[in-house]
Amino acid sequence: MSTPRPIGIYYEHPDWFRPLFAELDRRGTPYILLDATSHLYDATNGDGQEFGLVFNRMSPSAYLRGRGHSILYTLNYLAHLEQLGVRVVNGLSAFRVETSKALQLSLLKSLGLSFPAARVIHHSEQAKLAAGGLRFPVVVKANIGGSGAGIVRFDAPDDLSRAIDEGRIDLGIDETALVQEFVTARDGRVTRVEVLGGRYLYGINVYTTGESFNLCPADICQTSDGVSLDRTACPVDAPTNNLRVEATTPPPDVIADVERIMAAAGIEVGGVEYFIDERDGRRYYYDINALSNFVADAPRVIGFDPFARLADFLEQEIR
Repeated sequence: MSTPRPIGIYYEHPDWFRPLFAELDRRGTPYILLDATSHLYDATNGDGQEFGLVFNRMSPSAYLRGRGHSILYTLNYLAHLEQLGVRVVNGLSAFRVETSKALQLSLLKSLGLSFPAARVIHHSEQAKLAAGGLRFPVVVKANIGGSGAGIVRFDAPDDLSRAIDEGRIDLGIDETALVQEFVTARDGRVTRVEVLGGRYLYGINVYTTGESFNLCPADICQTSDGVSLDRTACPVDAPTNNLRVEATTPPPDVIADVERIMAAAGIEVGGVEYFIDERDGRRYYYDINALSNFVADAPRVIGFDPFARLADFLEQEIR
């Protein structure tokens, strides 16, 4: 039997994927790390064909770590791989959706799913006009975000106008943003539904105080009853954000919605977040994630190790 070609794992965050690397090492599964921050490819000689598949783990929050240039570069690299016929998990379509909150809303609209009312702008002076007719508070949300970055809340029209006049509206690295109604989640609870291979994997409830927009599951290091999770299972830069997490099983219609969303987006490994509006009891989907770094200390929270199942999936796909 021929030796299988290795898995290429294309990543940027220095810490989130250690559990996956450790699991692949334990199994002896061949893989090569492709660090996006220093990566380059030869467009003339078919770079990438040496891999059995490439798993895209690029983070849209890379610009917070001074690596925003890698985001647009990644779009070109993924297109290059797919044109060569290389199997890519979370490829170009997935990454386009991951890096555009505007595209996410268009996708949700196409599927007939509800999301908080929003307008898309490309200049800070448009924010006031875009907010007209929206219920305050509103948020201005950078199109390319991640980990809650680029989201600012404004409680009243005057607050927004003042920020515009003072040049404090940051539209992010592509100069595009949403002006969107801020919805208070019932019980302060947001639910994240994860998929693997496009199918439901698990759900978690995240309880937030409203003080932070960073709901990254790998950064949450406290259970819903206030017990601290194993910090060695968290990234070294995980903030102390007072978020709490618990396992949950979403209703069957939510699971079906999430699987439809991921199929339409081309996302095989990722998560969708939603909440219930405390004002009217409506369900709103609001974030689609192709970068799934899984909840910290997962065996304790959800009862199994999702990285082991991810490794199973990658080995199956490479075969």
